[in-house]
Amino acid sequence: MTRWLVTGAGGMLGRDLTDFLRGQGAEFTALGRTDLDITDPAAVTEAINAAKPDVVVNCAAWTAVDAAEQHEQAALAINCHGAANLAAACAGVGALLVHPSTDYVFDGQASAPYAEDAPTAPVGAYGRTKLAGEQAVRAALPDASYIVRTAWLYGAHGKNFVKTMLRLARNGTAPGVVADQHGQPTWTADVAAQIYALVDKSAPAGVYHATSSGQTTWFGFAAEIFALYQGHAQDQDHHPERLQVTPRPITTAEFPTPAQRPAYSVLGHEAWRAAGIRPIGDWKDSLNRAFPAITANA
Repeated sequence: MTRWLVTGAGGMLGRDLTDFLRGQGAEFTALGRTDLDITDPAAVTEAINAAKPDVVVNCAAWTAVDAAEQHEQAALAINCHGAANLAAACAGVGALLVHPSTDYVFDGQASAPYAEDAPTAPVGAYGRTKLAGEQAVRAALPDASYIVRTAWLYGAHGKNFVKTMLRLARNGTAPGVVADQHGQPTWTADVAAQIYALVDKSAPAGVYHATSSGQTTWFGFAAEIFALYQGHAQDQDHHPERLQVTPRPITTAEFPTPAQRPAYSVLGHEAWRAAGIRPIGDWKDSLNRAFPAITANA
């Protein structure tokens, strides 16, 4: 049986991955932030040597995009140096390393989906630190690593866009939501399944884009969340006026943030097809399937 070790196991992706592994009857070690500091090389080596995993999935990451602009070295310590520590430890025991990454490694200026081998050009600190992590992993484990880029993540655990929109919908609040950034809303449970498939199918090492198929804007995503909520709440909500509220489209310029957001974050999925693995399906279908679990935890 394949032995797994998951870092960052308390996060949104980490929890969905460990739930998936549990459902598969897999043997795994789950290490949260308080269990393992991946920026400590000695601690990483000790943890890997103790668990003797066949596969390590690094769900530990600095994900605060705006804060990274002011704290790039702190973000780099986790997103790059931490990844490098894990890669070195994996090399020592002959383990595979799965390293989730992000659409922010691209400049966001494309008009067609970014291929897995498209040139990278991050425009902010977060993207730079994640790209550095990718490079460190590939340098240490060129034949024993998977870089799994994802984007616009949501799930049942932790804070995310879907939960924020649900809260606003329940309150009868009509938010302004950016309508000029394009991407692929992606359920963390789908990413977990793709990660498992990479290992289960012995896919070639390299870069994979684990995002939903199709595309929308943040406004389109919000409108779908409101519609789903209102459809589910039709017979239960005693405040019918709340069920008439919808988001309103705004521009990126109307919602400035410290870090520049990519205008276009749509990723291509050819590497999955080449490996004989089906990419994640349409984003609306995933959101429908995810909705019961998210509303139960929102």
